[in-house]
Amino acid sequence: MSFHLSAQNIRVDDGHILRAELQNGDGDWVEAELDLNTVLGNDDGIFSWGGGDFSISAQGVTFEIEGADGVPVLRAGLTNMNGDVNWHDVNLAERITNNDGQFELQ
Repeated sequence: MSFHLSAQNIRVDDGHILRAELQNGDGDWVEAELDLNTVLGNDDGIFSWGGGDFSISAQGVTFEIEGADGVPVLRAGLTNMNGDVNWHDVNLAERITNNDGQFELQ
């Protein structure tokens, strides 16, 4: 299940630390944290799942909960191989789930 469906107080701190209170199997709210630098990379100016350290080459990182479904979207300007900045976004719910109160990459 996408993490945002069983989360509250979702935020991204320091441009790369995803934090939220996730509901576990007992219904309790548990503080959870995931360093997005361990799961997101910069592939020539585009976010890439399974990469790493996207924030090293990112600027203007923002995070918003968007739309009626409350989709968690991360945006940033990512530097490509030519040194140009490309503005891209990634839906964090595409690959991040809640596994009993802990973030997990699918």
